[in-house]
Amino acid sequence: GHAQASAHSAATARMAIVGGADRPALGGEACIVAYDRITTLPARFRGPHRPQRPRMNSPLTHFDAQGQAHMVDVADKAATHRIARATGRIRMQPATFALVAQGQAKKGDVIGIARIAAIQAAKRTADLVPLCHPLPLTRVAVEFELDEAGSTVRCTAQAETVGRTGVEMEALTAVQVGLLTVYDMCKAVDRGMVMDDIRLLEKQGGKSGHWVAATP
Repeated sequence: GHAQASAHSAATARMAIVGGADRPALGGEACIVAYDRITTLPARFRGPHRPQRPRMNSPLTHFDAQGQAHMVDVADKAATHRIARATGRIRMQPATFALVAQGQAKKGDVIGIARIAAIQAAKRTADLVPLCHPLPLTRVAVEFELDEAGSTVRCTAQAETVGRTGVEMEALTAVQVGLLTVYDMCKAVDRGMVMDDIRLLEKQGGKSGHWVAATP
């Protein structure tokens, strides 16, 4: 009698999990019903075993103590005036440089369009770099310097905000997209252009204060 009752209870529990006569499964999906006597689900209803990650003490702030990527909590930081400057260059053939300098590229004003692209990119940084905070930028300035002797175009961008985190990524993103736009505008005549020397020059504001890159 006891064995039969236990078997009946187990069968009833299984019916409750998969639907049962009184609660049929809809669309072939299992309907899970909680019973006090059910302490664990059968193995076929449990997900894969996920071992606990070891705790990490990483200096990389975009990883938590378990090594999982996360967006850094900046709620406790003070809102200060943040400034960052970045630079980079693109090298090209002398004939290509002449087209850029004279505004005669097939697609139009290379420098003017690259400047707008760089500013737009700074505003969209959080959409491109997944763990960046969306920031209300107060200023983005982009300048291009043409070096005829080296057939290079240098882009320098400055981004500013008043907030709890810095704008280094916004300045760097502006530079890289500005240079990419120069490449796009000129690739029909010079696919061998090279972008290099992309780096942060300076940052101000926040707990770490003022930082200036060493002269290369």
